[in-house]
Amino acid sequence: METGTISIDELGGGFDLYRTLESGQSYLWQRSDGEMYGGTPAPDAWYTTVIGGSAGSGDVIRVRTHDGCLEWESTTDAEPIVRRLLRLDDDLEAIVAAGPDDPLLREAYEAHRGMRLVDDPAFGCLISFICSAQMRVSRIHTMVTTLAREYGDEVAFDGETYHAFPTPEQLATATEADLRDLGLGYRAPYVVRTAEMVANGEAHPEAARDLEYEDAREYLTRFVGVGDKVADCVLLFSLGFDEAVPLDTWIKSAVEEYYPDCDRGSYAATSRALRDRLGGEYAGYAQTYVFHHLRTGE
Repeated sequence: METGTISIDELGGGFDLYRTLESGQSYLWQRSDGEMYGGTPAPDAWYTTVIGGSAGSGDVIRVRTHDGCLEWESTTDAEPIVRRLLRLDDDLEAIVAAGPDDPLLREAYEAHRGMRLVDDPAFGCLISFICSAQMRVSRIHTMVTTLAREYGDEVAFDGETYHAFPTPEQLATATEADLRDLGLGYRAPYVVRTAEMVANGEAHPEAARDLEYEDAREYLTRFVGVGDKVADCVLLFSLGFDEAVPLDTWIKSAVEEYYPDCDRGSYAATSRALRDRLGGEYAGYAQTYVFHHLRTGE
């Protein structure tokens, strides 16, 4: 077992592991007490994910915060991976300072200090947000966990067995009926067809990374079950487009109440206007804070 620690004091703007991983950005982690997305922090709990590999060779990564440090345990020297997945090298203090002087945003930043964006693997992120339509965050997490258990590789670590999120090829073996039986409902054919598209080389979410932002969003909508909002989530939480502003129900309500002048009648135009209002380059950070603030009522 490889282990290490990262001092939170050395991270610009601090770090809040609970808010980062349970703010609706990622569904690819598990909490050791089984209560992820239960709405209550667990200061001593480990969060675990499996990255890369196939045929049982993926790397298990566990993280928790303790005594002012982020501790990690893994099958590999995982510090670079942990820093990337949790975006620990972002200067969060500078990002917050560069944001607009906006009352709602200022309130959200203060209430959820230390929350960072995640950098999830693109395929797992894509499937997660296809599953997200009309679903509570806890139910989305359950769906994604079930897909990993049923179709992903088992990886043994420290006496426990973990499941990697399935590869496109593994998930493409599922049938619509199989996934409906697992509780995916009308999302089942979307997941199967999207997995098939990636497995057979027809398209891959990573291909959007090198495009201009709005072209990247358009590219991702070729996947079955992916509209503009889901595409923006994938761009923001796995492909490095920090300017992406997903217009979900909570953000639409924020537009209505706080930013009515940003309502331009279409997704693209409203998103563009809100992106400008929230600071442009890091508007996705601002959006994530506002989303979490409104959703939790904290």
